[in-house]
Amino acid sequence: MGRRVHFRTVDRILWAALSRCWPGWRQALVLVRPATVIRWHRQGFRLYWRWKSRSRSPGRPTIEAEIRDLELLKLGFTVAQSTVSKYLPRNRRPPSQTWRTFFQNHLREAIAIDFAVVPTATFRLLYVFVVLSLERRRLLHVHVTTHPTAAWTARQMVEVIPRRRTLGT
Repeated sequence: MGRRVHFRTVDRILWAALSRCWPGWRQALVLVRPATVIRWHRQGFRLYWRWKSRSRSPGRPTIEAEIRDLELLKLGFTVAQSTVSKYLPRNRRPPSQTWRTFFQNHLREAIAIDFAVVPTATFRLLYVFVVLSLERRRLLHVHVTTHPTAAWTARQMVEVIPRRRTLGT
């Protein structure tokens, strides 16, 4: 066996593109095995989703307290902590229950819903709709589609959630 051939990123992109639009690409493989093309395909998806989900800080950047105080001093204002707390709105309602208490009270009715994105070998995306019961951590429903719409998702919800029985029946 000879030395291993090292391909550049451009070569990998070429083979990944050819695998999508050329049905007989496997017969032309002399230097590249199908497993290698699949590995490049996975690396490409990994890079794409890493780029797509990179963190972007929305909104205006925060100003440090020292700079804000300096700006106010330049304008001729001195602000003390007691002044700020005097004008802050106070919560006059009694405290509500914690999230833990809320979750424990409503655990029987709680479900978890999510879409999972599954890439195929031909660069298509499949969307997997999953519904779990949180009380017993049971899988209630799974369905797959290539084009999820609001109507399709609503239909899946109708299939999952049974009609509530009225009192007295």
